[in-house]
Amino acid sequence: MKIYISAILVMATIALCAQEINDNTEKWSSGRPDGHAPISVMGDHMHGKGEWMFSYRYMYMNMDELKQGTDNASYGNALENYMVTPTSMPMNMHMLGTMFAPSDKITLMAMINYITMEMEHINRMGGTFTTETEGFGDVQLSVLYKFFNANLQSLHAQLGFSIPTGGISESDITPASAPNETELPYPMQLGSGTFDTNLALTYLGQSNSVSWGSQVRGLFRFGKNDREYRLGNRYSWNNWFAVKTTDWLSFSARLEGLAISKIEGADPNLNPMMVITVDTSNSGGTLVNSGIGFNLYVPTGALKNLRFGFEWAMPLFQDVNGIQLRTKESVTLETQYSF
Repeated sequence: MKIYISAILVMATIALCAQEINDNTEKWSSGRPDGHAPISVMGDHMHGKGEWMFSYRYMYMNMDELKQGTDNASYGNALENYMVTPTSMPMNMHMLGTMFAPSDKITLMAMINYITMEMEHINRMGGTFTTETEGFGDVQLSVLYKFFNANLQSLHAQLGFSIPTGGISESDITPASAPNETELPYPMQLGSGTFDTNLALTYLGQSNSVSWGSQVRGLFRFGKNDREYRLGNRYSWNNWFAVKTTDWLSFSARLEGLAISKIEGADPNLNPMMVITVDTSNSGGTLVNSGIGFNLYVPTGALKNLRFGFEWAMPLFQDVNGIQLRTKESVTLETQYSF
């Protein structure tokens, strides 16, 4: 949280200094491969008046083995206090998005996603089983406002809201519940169940062959859902650097600090003594994530403004509350077309 506040102060200082900038100077441009941030950064760019963009994004994230604080933990450590522990959880997310700019200062954004998840488990007797869930997640709606674009620098803010369309009572069969289904733990649910607010501030800069950016973001959850809990707030500070090697290709590197609060409240249908993922003390933490990737861009011809982005990411540091699955690698790909 302290890092998040510091990031806001830094970005606010940039915004105040920007008031002195003349809008007639050379502008930051999105019409190059590094004109967008690494593909895992959301709400990173804006569009000119009347411009549309449609996108398809795919993300794979893997969680495997256990972490307790900053240390690696064994399944035996978890099974000392719980009947069951997860061993892995791969997730696949498909996202469809659209952006439209009614003016040069304002861009509107909407996104829907479809999620599939699996969780492998082991119990004290050595038995293993798998649970699965899939479906649509929460709908995201946002408005982006541009403060300035001059001297090859740009600054804009994002105000977003999520509509709780994703399920929070997803269930599956387990050995303890067979032949009936039982409600799945918090990480296996598709949505938050609450109306959440997303705030972000993004700074962009570029030179002839290099670009860079910084984004501070907060996801704030209010109230509690129908299951009497609220997921934790999320605070992130993303920083990236990209090199334009040609008019159609750039390579990027990214570093992110991420803080996640614990779950507030508890679902009365879940037994916190059964498995680590239903004990809310085993939620939230701090991570430092890294990513490397590339962006492809079509600068001319019939497919002008078509983009493709790729990023591979891996945590450099994890400090989790309690005992949790360890976050491993993630892969993000996206195709974008604007006109």
